[in-house]
Amino acid sequence: MSLHRLDGSRAADAARWDAFVTACPEATFFHRAGWERITREVLRHDTHFLWAESNGQIRGVLPLARVHSRLFGHSLSSLPFAAYGGVAALDDEARAALEAEAQAIAQRLGVDHLELRHMQRRHPDWPAQDALYVTFRKPIEPTEEANMLAIPRKQRAMVRKGIKNGLVSHIDPGVDRFFALYASNVHRHGTPALSRRYFQALRDTFGDDCEVLTVTDDQGKPLSSVLSFYFRDEVLPTFAGDDTAARDLAGNDFKYWELMRRACARGLKVFDYGRSKVGTGPFSFKRNWGFEPTPLHYEYRLYKRDSIPQNNPANPKYKLMIETWRRLPLPVANWLGPHIVRNLG
Repeated sequence: MSLHRLDGSRAADAARWDAFVTACPEATFFHRAGWERITREVLRHDTHFLWAESNGQIRGVLPLARVHSRLFGHSLSSLPFAAYGGVAALDDEARAALEAEAQAIAQRLGVDHLELRHMQRRHPDWPAQDALYVTFRKPIEPTEEANMLAIPRKQRAMVRKGIKNGLVSHIDPGVDRFFALYASNVHRHGTPALSRRYFQALRDTFGDDCEVLTVTDDQGKPLSSVLSFYFRDEVLPTFAGDDTAARDLAGNDFKYWELMRRACARGLKVFDYGRSKVGTGPFSFKRNWGFEPTPLHYEYRLYKRDSIPQNNPANPKYKLMIETWRRLPLPVANWLGPHIVRNLG
């Protein structure tokens, strides 16, 4: 078993990596090679995308990024801003070799901790962030009517309200309308926004596997937008934003219905509503759609700290920062935000 480090600029190696990811049952969209360049060039983090090889065949991959922040600490993570991560491998030998190398790199770099974002518990003896994040995944029914009827009655009424309000969904060629709605939304919630450049890089890197759906009212005004990823037979709505008018017009309900309806028409099989923090508004919203939460198991090796980091808005120590951020003018927040949020993933 030999270990190698991916250079995302080498097309042949990236193609081999992605071919493995597509075929490996444990792999997710967040294991794709394109994240190496985005993480390195846009977020400006050192990357350590590792693959294990035996007899000329890739047996496992582990995408890692080093985040070095005076405010939020020094970590090696798989992978910042990704719902899922950790090792994707075909056998225990490859898995063990990649995790051992990750721990060696973490100690060599002098990080505070190593974080692996697994969907299943891999190491019962490692500290884990088990109670914070969950994911919501559900099969897509084979027909539009069946998908509508699968939505619980009250939520289905909201979808129908959006339809009656004359809302329209569009597949956008760019990210401008999405970014305006996303940036305004996260500002209202008191958190920094990722840069427009980041989302453009997602579109440029992943092409048709990264899509923006925007909902407008009957006059063409943008109300709500979502950036989704496509992987194998799944759709993953990952980043979203809305105007304040969207709630009264059921814009968000209509948006996710349109995404599901279009996914059904494409023959996709799984709707991955993505991760949410337990007890938040998005958590309740997704449950109202009939999705049941599945805990995510983020596992840690602690080197220079005694407890798992809590770099999220639910942490009470960030309350003042959140309130202050809400009061910043939006143009200022959009300029300053990417310099801060790049270290939060």
